[in-house]
Amino acid sequence: MNTQRVRFWILVSIVGISGFSQGMLLPLIAIIFENSGVSSDLNGLNATALYIGILLVSPFMEYPLKRFGYKPIIILGGLVVASSLALFPLWKSFWFWFCLRLLIGIGDHALHFGTQTWITSFSSEDKRGRNISLYGLFFGVGFAAGPLLASLVNINEALPFIISSVLCFIGWALLFLLKNDFPEQTIEVNSMKETMKRFRSAWKYGWVAFLPPLGYGFLESSLNGSFPVYALRIGLDVTNISILLFSFAIGAITFQLPLGILSDKFGRRTVLMFILFTGFLSFTTASFVEHSPTALIICLFISGMVVGSTFSLGISYMTDLMPKNLLPTGNLLCGVAFSVGSLAGPYLGGIFIKYTNDISYFFIISSMLLLIFIAVTLYKPILTTEKSTNPSMDHFSS
Repeated sequence: MNTQRVRFWILVSIVGISGFSQGMLLPLIAIIFENSGVSSDLNGLNATALYIGILLVSPFMEYPLKRFGYKPIIILGGLVVASSLALFPLWKSFWFWFCLRLLIGIGDHALHFGTQTWITSFSSEDKRGRNISLYGLFFGVGFAAGPLLASLVNINEALPFIISSVLCFIGWALLFLLKNDFPEQTIEVNSMKETMKRFRSAWKYGWVAFLPPLGYGFLESSLNGSFPVYALRIGLDVTNISILLFSFAIGAITFQLPLGILSDKFGRRTVLMFILFTGFLSFTTASFVEHSPTALIICLFISGMVVGSTFSLGISYMTDLMPKNLLPTGNLLCGVAFSVGSLAGPYLGGIFIKYTNDISYFFIISSMLLLIFIAVTLYKPILTTEKSTNPSMDHFSS
């Protein structure tokens, strides 16, 4: 048990460092490009490289995980991320940095896919929500702290990249303390056809669990990428926008663990329904008070408090629904869903702002949360012989 505890804390620490590097990279490169005269649309295009990398590598992740185990995949992913960060200062070029962010997306996905699947595989049923919430909490704290490092660009443009790379290498070195393990496997994934078959099987069992990660990706990217544009247009200043986004992040971090523990007690589906509907109500309320910074801070804090856990709860819910041999595939599809949402968020948010003048930006988020709430509410899990013996199914018997 002690070995398992050490393994868990090393894995979530690695995830925290990964979140820190991602949180630093987004504003840092945006600031550098803006100061260098790069247009806003090209700036946004460069930011999509990370998510493109995730989508490109996703179909090819499961086979090496099953063949080589968790540890080599996480080590390789961490090495790619740390090395790519170290290479940024070498050449300040739009397309060179695009390629490096693409590599970081690939490395990060390998790292997160390996850690997610490993944690869900060894977590007991009564601790799964807690463990995945701690996973999300560490990433969230790292992601929220990352932008603080971006301010070092005023001292030296290369300094944030170097510090972040060193931290990643330190976390990477800790991985060598772990003993390798392998996911449960009943068949060998040896062709793209077999991989697609497993994708279809995983989709059949747990498609509804992929919606919360997709929604969170959409919410996070549109809130950080599109909302500031809308906020400036309705008269809010930059300081207010920063405080609003920070209040959402604090709400998400503060309640990540309590909601995970509640999901262990009352069931993932029940807690997901509650947070999705509460998120819908809070963002709808925000649309009516958007000209009051104080009221908006309260609404966004409440929103972060509930929907900030949709990604981690979606993973836990997927684990409840999925046969154990399909867990790697399920975790993979959760990452794909998050990436699709992250790519769609700023684009759809930008279109919404451009073509709607009298409708609040918050309606696009509240509508998305309402649709996911309806899907989770109406979904009936598939019962199989394997799943019928799983105590987690008690959560869905009502």
